[in-house]
Amino acid sequence: MDRPPLLAFSHVRWDGVYQRPQNVMTRMGLRRSVLFVEEPMLGDGEPWLETMPVAPGVRVCRPHLANGGPAFGPAQLADVESMLNAFMDHENISDHAAWLWTPAAVKLARALEPRAIIYDCTDELSAFPDVPAEYESELLAHADAVLTSGPGIFRARSDSHPFVRCFPNSVDVAHFARATQSQEPEDQEPLARPRLGYFGVIDERVDFRILDALALAHPEWEIVLVGPAVRIDPATLPRHPNLHYIGPCGHADLPRYLSGWDLGILPLVTGDATRFLNPTQVLEYLAAERPVVSTPLDDVVELHGDIAYLGDGPEAFVSACEEAIGASLEERDVRSARARRQLKRTSWDETVRRMDEILHYLGDFGRSRESVVPVRVPWTYEARMS
Repeated sequence: MDRPPLLAFSHVRWDGVYQRPQNVMTRMGLRRSVLFVEEPMLGDGEPWLETMPVAPGVRVCRPHLANGGPAFGPAQLADVESMLNAFMDHENISDHAAWLWTPAAVKLARALEPRAIIYDCTDELSAFPDVPAEYESELLAHADAVLTSGPGIFRARSDSHPFVRCFPNSVDVAHFARATQSQEPEDQEPLARPRLGYFGVIDERVDFRILDALALAHPEWEIVLVGPAVRIDPATLPRHPNLHYIGPCGHADLPRYLSGWDLGILPLVTGDATRFLNPTQVLEYLAAERPVVSTPLDDVVELHGDIAYLGDGPEAFVSACEEAIGASLEERDVRSARARRQLKRTSWDETVRRMDEILHYLGDFGRSRESVVPVRVPWTYEARMS
């Protein structure tokens, strides 16, 4: 593998919920060596760097520190920089490019002197007060390219940098299509039908009013939620006999849960916290040949509005689920045909190939942002959808 390695700085852990960072870097690892740098973990003792292979060409680098402070913050910068420099010296890595999902890592990434910096922007950070605005300003000032995870955040960032490209979240169709042939897990198999299912992080972006309304309006429906509860008190989750919190699940087992669902649901709040969210689950549910019901997030409406059923708020969401469950065979066939057409032109393999083309020109040949703008990759969201 003769392309310079990639240091990817992430705010999500590799062994957490499998999402955009893991999908992108598993494929980047087939093209170049990847060091996936996680936020430091706090503990006692001397600082040390844990490294582990997690996929072909991909190793996680997990710093362990005794000092606290914000993740990748100034209190941790010197220790983490020293660890990574020592590791790269040991591995004979003399040159690299940097890939950031979190602006909090911008000072660390710059201190390591990468050949190029890519900012993969997946959210509007002004909605999260614990992320200082100056971090993203610094990252935008020094990034060579900005990639975005959906059309909403693309438009919001299109004037903030000379090279912004939209790479909407994609899907591994083959993986989720296994749902049509998988045996469902033992903890779900005894549940009655119909079943509504959600997988992903259960946090403040999930609308618990909708879950409560679904469970009360239709006690005959079984509602399955797969994923960890984070940043919330589990005691605040609605509790009903037909609400089932499965907990974390490995990426490999998700098709097994999907195999027993009649609907894939996305009961997410609408507001600042989700304004630019482009959930990966929509395409994953569709690849499993499951109807989708979602709240009307802007990206969902724009990208999948003619396929998914939409409901804003508890009452409307319940009605959308009723419509999906009671849909005629003809309507199901029409939406399924639209889903198949969309899935044919959407894959993580193709998305990462296009991302790597940009990285190749920026990082592998040391081109400046001015010289890369006109070459071969003037690809924008509008061009993709045409």
